Amino acid sequence: MNDKQRVAEHAAQQVKPGMIVGLGTGSTANFFIEALARRRSQEGLKFKVVSSSVVSANKAKQLGLPMLGMEHIDGLDLYVDGADEVSPDLTLLKGRGYDLVREKLLAKAADSFLVLIDASKKVKRIGENFPIPIEVNPFAWRLVQHSVAAIGGHGSLRQTANQDGLVVTSHGSLVLDVAFESTLDGKTLNERLNAIPGIVEHGIFSGLTRAVFCAHDGQIEEHWS
Repeated sequence: MNDKQRVAEHAAQQVKPGMIVGLGTGSTANFFIEALARRRSQEGLKFKVVSSSVVSANKAKQLGLPMLGMEHIDGLDLYVDGADEVSPDLTLLKGRGYDLVREKLLAKAADSFLVLIDASKKVKRIGENFPIPIEVNPFAWRLVQHSVAAIGGHGSLRQTANQDGLVVTSHGSLVLDVAFESTLDGKTLNERLNAIPGIVEHGIFSGLTRAVFCAHDGQIEEHWS
C-alpha cells in the first residue's frame, strides 16, 4: 500500500452510517472512493455520495455507490479531496483540474472538509509551486487579467495539453493561470481575488478546511483547524 492509498483508507474510516459524502477528484480521491466501496461491501455501511466532477461520478457509479445530484442537496456531512498546496494555516491551493466551482461549493457546504496530501504538497505560502487558477467569464478575461495585474499577478489563459486551443471548464469558463510576485499570504490573496468582478471562482480555499491528513513514510499526520 502506498502513501496515497494509506491516507485514503484513513479518511474512509471517518465516514459514519447515514452520511452524505462529497467525493473529490484525482488519484488520491480515487483511492478514497475505492476504500468507501470496500467498506460498503464488507461492512454493509450505508451512505450516499455526491461528486465534484464527472470523473469521480463515473468512478463511483462503476463501484455501485448510491449517488445524489448536487442540485438535490442543501448540505453534506463530509467532503474529502486532495490539494495542490497546503500552507501552515491550512489554506489550500486547488484547481489544477477544471472543477473549481463544484469543489468549492462542496467544501463550503460540508460540515467537515478533509484534505488528503503527501508531504510534497506542504508549502510556506500559497502559490509557491504552482500558479493560481482563476476561472473567468470568456468575455471578461482581459479585464480580469488587467485587474489581477494591479494586485501583482501575471498570467495567461490555460492551453489544452496539445496546445491546440484554450481549456474550457465544464460550465464554459476560461482559466487564467496566475503567478504572484509578492509574498502575499493565501488569506489576503483570497480576499483580493474575491473582490474582482468577472472572476467565476479561483483556486485558493481559505477557512474551509477542518483537517489535513498527510501521508509520510507510511505514517499519517493529522493537522486539525
